[in-house]
Amino acid sequence: MTALGLPRPTRLGATLLGTVEFVIPVYNEERDLDRSVRRLDDYLRAELAGRYRITIADNASTDGTWAIAQRLSEEFDSVDVIRLEEKGRGRALRAAWSRSSASVVGYMDVDLSTDLRAIWPLVAPLLSGHSEVAIGSRLATGSRVVRGTKRELVSRCYNLLLRLLLGVSFSDAQCGFKALRTDVAARLLPLVRDEEWFFDTELLVLAERAGLRIHEVPVDWIDDPDSRVEIVPTALADLRGVLRLLRSMLSDRIRRQRTA
Repeated sequence: MTALGLPRPTRLGATLLGTVEFVIPVYNEERDLDRSVRRLDDYLRAELAGRYRITIADNASTDGTWAIAQRLSEEFDSVDVIRLEEKGRGRALRAAWSRSSASVVGYMDVDLSTDLRAIWPLVAPLLSGHSEVAIGSRLATGSRVVRGTKRELVSRCYNLLLRLLLGVSFSDAQCGFKALRTDVAARLLPLVRDEEWFFDTELLVLAERAGLRIHEVPVDWIDDPDSRVEIVPTALADLRGVLRLLRSMLSDRIRRQRTA
């Protein structure tokens, strides 16, 4: 049995439930890519009984990342690759999810900071029809997180800001561990404007405003000390995104009042 009280999928069960595709967006990750994909493939083969795909989405890498990705796709039947000529995590996820034929699409960071044991609790509610979107949360009760004070403070302040300004109920917008039903992705992606780090937040805000059920999974998470995320520029870009969504929500509210 799983943490959700659901049986783990057998090969027959996985066939009935559908397939899962995880995207790994990468930019200049030649050091970690090979090791991480092999580890993830081993885990998914055991947990999802072969009903999975791994897609490496290369965001215009300038090192050996693309060559490694191609080699992995040739070695593993379960691995696909796509290459984009522009950077941006949101751009990579949009491209990969839009072409997916899986029942559920998701993504995780290449450093695999999230404990992989959270994979089945993440996708089970989507495959069963219980929820439309599922997210890993480093701030939910039961999560265990190892990271620096600065990143912890920034994360908590950001999510508090989302609750105060946008009225969201989910606890962690930016954990790099999310999944959603593919039919739901097809509805939401055309509405998401951001192509970079704010993509996650915008997707979740739109999902919640559409009345979709967002399932949160407490995760064990260890910060990557070599993370490529630049805190200050990313925080400023996220703040601009929050203000854009707030203006849009207020404008929509005013229009509704005028037409009521």
